[in-house]
Amino acid sequence: MSEEEASPTPEQQQDTGYDPSDHWTAGWGNAFRQVTGRVTNEGQKQWKKDRDDRNEERDRARCEKHRDYLLQYSPIIRFMRQNINKLGGDLHNENIRCRKCDNYRGGGFDRNYGIMLCANNLRNQGQVEDTLAHEMVHAYDHLRFQVQWDGNLRHAACTEIRASTLSGECRFMREFWTRGQWSFTQQFQECIRRRATLSVAARPECKDDVQAAKVVNEVWDSCFADTRPFDEVYR
Repeated sequence: MSEEEASPTPEQQQDTGYDPSDHWTAGWGNAFRQVTGRVTNEGQKQWKKDRDDRNEERDRARCEKHRDYLLQYSPIIRFMRQNINKLGGDLHNENIRCRKCDNYRGGGFDRNYGIMLCANNLRNQGQVEDTLAHEMVHAYDHLRFQVQWDGNLRHAACTEIRASTLSGECRFMREFWTRGQWSFTQQFQECIRRRATLSVAARPECKDDVQAAKVVNEVWDSCFADTRPFDEVYR
């Protein structure tokens, strides 16, 4: 093995501030270094990956329990499911899948496979409900408006605006408690713009966040005002 390919030394591993050992003291040490700002970005990524790998089965089981409950009892999830059914779609526990994700997103919609919920990034039933509602809006838009997912940034921006508006993920208390967004003035619209812009910017056909913000602004008025299938913003 060449010197360049050699495994990192313990000293090099400690440079990240993250201790990957299984000893019980490692967890306390990692938590302490995290809150005191002594874990690098790379260390945080390693910590998250190890935690997610270790808790994969538990996270999936928790996510599936929340999913099944919401499909049966959540008013917004039941309403969206009924309206998707009217358009010829069918979302259920077989095509709404809980999986471990390698990034920080909450979930995703695929027109061929259904909805994925990132079990390792959704910590409680409220987060699962918001994420599932968000992805169900995408499913509804796909069936109702024939969204062009590949290459049409205006379509992508519009469905992201609608999903963030209608799912409840941008209501004030969700922003305040889970994302540290404390602004009262125009908080709801600012949240929707921010999240839609981030989603559009992440698409491969988008050049940068400047283009993403421009596209979001271009479609904002019509898409923000369109609350179908609701009569008004529900949450």
